[in-house]
Amino acid sequence: MQEQLLKRAITVLDNNFQEGGFTIPSKGLYPFQWKWDSGFIALGFAHYNMDRAKKEIETLLNAQWENGFIPHIIFHTDSDTYFPGPDFHQSSLHPQASKKIRSTGMTQPPVFGFILQKLFEIAEDKEDALKFIESKIDSVFNNHVYFYKNRDINNEGLVYIYHNWESGTDNSPMWDDIWATMNPPEYTFERRDTSHVDASQRPSKREYDHYLHIIDIAKKYLYDDAKIAEYSPFLVQDPLFNAILIKSNEALIQLYEKLGDNEEKIKYLKKQQSKSVKSLNDKLYNDELGAYVHFDLRKNMQIPYVSSSSFSPLFSGAPDKEKAIRLVDTMMTKFGGDDRYLCASFDPTHERFNPRKYWRGPVWINLNWMLYNGLKDYGFITVANRVKKDSLELIEKYGFFEYFDSRKTNPDSDNSGYGGDNFSWSAALFIDFLKEKT
Repeated sequence: MQEQLLKRAITVLDNNFQEGGFTIPSKGLYPFQWKWDSGFIALGFAHYNMDRAKKEIETLLNAQWENGFIPHIIFHTDSDTYFPGPDFHQSSLHPQASKKIRSTGMTQPPVFGFILQKLFEIAEDKEDALKFIESKIDSVFNNHVYFYKNRDINNEGLVYIYHNWESGTDNSPMWDDIWATMNPPEYTFERRDTSHVDASQRPSKREYDHYLHIIDIAKKYLYDDAKIAEYSPFLVQDPLFNAILIKSNEALIQLYEKLGDNEEKIKYLKKQQSKSVKSLNDKLYNDELGAYVHFDLRKNMQIPYVSSSSFSPLFSGAPDKEKAIRLVDTMMTKFGGDDRYLCASFDPTHERFNPRKYWRGPVWINLNWMLYNGLKDYGFITVANRVKKDSLELIEKYGFFEYFDSRKTNPDSDNSGYGGDNFSWSAALFIDFLKEKT
């Protein structure tokens, strides 16, 4: 069964790879290149086609702006199946945006530090892999410098996101309280996502009004980070985003040490890393909840809800052993019932939980992959193995969907796979799970 699925996973990635040297997440629904998707996709390719893995990363990095910023969507082609497209985002408003490649003016979690390290670990030809890493690592380093220079407004090692799409967890209940402080205009537009996916699984029209309004504010200030930090109604420090930054910092430090002759960059990364780890633990950990939470910079307070992002610092290695034990206890108490798959994207005990609606409760394979690796690194082998087992079981039962119902018995449907089908990172990370060296 798993061997057949492995072949299917490879077919999914190969079919989604485009002539322009990038991979779409899912046909129709997502017709462009997404930043963190491409990182996970490259990891899948690395197990059977290293040239394609390298091409995926190279194509993404070609869209990097002069200031180190890497956009969350790269519009290599024209498509009428997705909104909002390049004409709405108008990335060229920023004076340092790419002059050749259209994109959005927002970003996504910085996965490429640890992805480069994973490629080296997987590669049979270490010399060739190291040569590729040497050619790309400074671009990834410059992306980290961008974050600390432009997004760490308190100089505390925590970077902000100004849009929910930057988090990667697009319509999480985490943001509901922020939407309640806003009253955006009613936008007139044609939704394209709901022509591919049941509307009940997607954000609402009114939520999209909020999303578009934040982009319009950013456009008004020509995507200037300082102005966005001053005027955006959405300004959040996200534990997932910052945990991934920390994980990628550590990977870059180790890769630069391997390459040699990079003392200044290593020194810079270690200085920032120290601040980031301390602030993640001091500012984003909630002792009462036993979990890391988001911080609303507009209200200057924590957003006190637990999600799969709350456990992502395990992946970064930032929590001490005591915090790690608390995190696992919280995860298993709230998310780990026998009737549920680990790990739901939002607290199943909360009234806002919805097990079939995007990031409001379903299981996502990329978060599970990070949680699995973090749990394993801390020695929580039993829980780690359950996360991996649940991930594989969901794919074996339902296929390579974008996300999955977190209930083991779903009274609403015979099919608990939702969103885009033949979804690239689900296929890519399934390959990595199966190819894992034990």
